[in-house]
Amino acid sequence: MSGHSKFANIKHKKEKNDAKKGKIFTVIGREIVIAVKEGGPDPANNSKLRDVIAKAKANNMPNDTIERGIKKAAGDSNSDNYEHVTYEGYGPNGIAIIVEALTDNKNRTAGNVRSAFTKGNGSIGTQGCVSFMFDKKGQIIIDKEECEMDADELMMIALDAGAEDFNEEEDSYEVLTDPDDFSVVREALEKEGIPMAEADVTMIPQTYVTLTDDDAIKNLQKTLDLLEDDDDVQYVYHNWEE
Repeated sequence: MSGHSKFANIKHKKEKNDAKKGKIFTVIGREIVIAVKEGGPDPANNSKLRDVIAKAKANNMPNDTIERGIKKAAGDSNSDNYEHVTYEGYGPNGIAIIVEALTDNKNRTAGNVRSAFTKGNGSIGTQGCVSFMFDKKGQIIIDKEECEMDADELMMIALDAGAEDFNEEEDSYEVLTDPDDFSVVREALEKEGIPMAEADVTMIPQTYVTLTDDDAIKNLQKTLDLLEDDDDVQYVYHNWEE
């Protein structure tokens, strides 16, 4: 059951994120606000909030910062009202890109996203123009070095909890779930003390595209860097084989 290994990319992202803790904390802080407003401030009764808290801890967000964010979102009905917005488009050589943002100003965000595509010689497309090339899945990545459990035992725990697939790679395990089952599977692994390098509902490309032209790679990297530097942008998905 081999899949496409994303662990190297995740480690690469983690290194970048360590240099940009402020951005990651902003992203998670907005997710806390949305989760509290949609399901209330009690993690025991709000699985989405539990998932965000787990992500916050995985990114070393201090507990008091997490608690402060929950209290602020619960206690202030006038606190920032963020909206989910999604943009789809193309990078160089038709690379498919999906951008998910949480914003309190859609005009600002749309302008910044459009600018990022333009500066990298790409273009914004219509809703649905590339999303059909991706599958929405819950994805849990486990670093082999951090996990003492053997593959078979880990696979059985994941599948028994409702996971769809389990893939073993050279340096990691990947657990895939239906988005609706993600919280249950993540919590089952957490209960077993299994360390997770990354756990999120994500968009996984059905196929990947390799770029060989240096200018195309440079332009795509420019777009991705601009998007990831934007505070409104939560996640960027693409089908580039880095």
